[in-house]
Amino acid sequence: MSVSLKVVSYNIHKAVGLDRKRDPDRILSVLAEIDADVVILQECDRRFGQRQSVLPRARIEDSHYRPVPLDTRPGSLGWHGNGVLVRKGVEVLETSVLTLPALEPRGAVRVDLRHGGKRVRVVGMHLDLSGLMRREQAMHVLDHLGRLDRHCPTVLAGDTNEWAARGGVFRCFREGWSVLDSGRSFPTRRPIARLDRLIVTDHWHVEETKVHHSLLASRASDHLPIWAALRL
Repeated sequence: MSVSLKVVSYNIHKAVGLDRKRDPDRILSVLAEIDADVVILQECDRRFGQRQSVLPRARIEDSHYRPVPLDTRPGSLGWHGNGVLVRKGVEVLETSVLTLPALEPRGAVRVDLRHGGKRVRVVGMHLDLSGLMRREQAMHVLDHLGRLDRHCPTVLAGDTNEWAARGGVFRCFREGWSVLDSGRSFPTRRPIARLDRLIVTDHWHVEETKVHHSLLASRASDHLPIWAALRL
């Protein structure tokens, strides 16, 4: 029996839109338009102080999503701004947070899920502005995955900050990985760069992958969300 999974990656810019207003309901409305099984977020927490989530948990729970608990700061949704939401009914099996080598604080999150009776893995990350650090961070994530006892179909997602279409940090993902080209997602007003990426293991058949460019999404953040429909 085949298992389908729809994954979205979205840098929500702390829920501040092009109108410079923080509007978490607008972000959640964009996610409702996409209707994914798993949502991987970047910049989902405030940067300073208690690192409070910019998406109130009560409003998330009113949607068909629930936040994945990562056991970080009490009021935070993620780790260094990286968070994961799952559709209600998707079982969370295991989580971990990674501190990435960086000149400024950077991190990644790993979540193992059971979906359609299968164990699948997602990793959310927001890589550095420096090309050298991006490659070190990508290798750190791959080393972490390689040390795990269980190996399963995996999706890496996030804002890579990589302007190169094929080279740069993407050279780290060789045999067994596919870097998807969902389209240009940054900046929102006139997208010219493919900074946001989904990278999948070869277990997956990619049915479709796109940038979500609705009227609401064009105002909600400085990045457009990207998504992929995957099947095992």
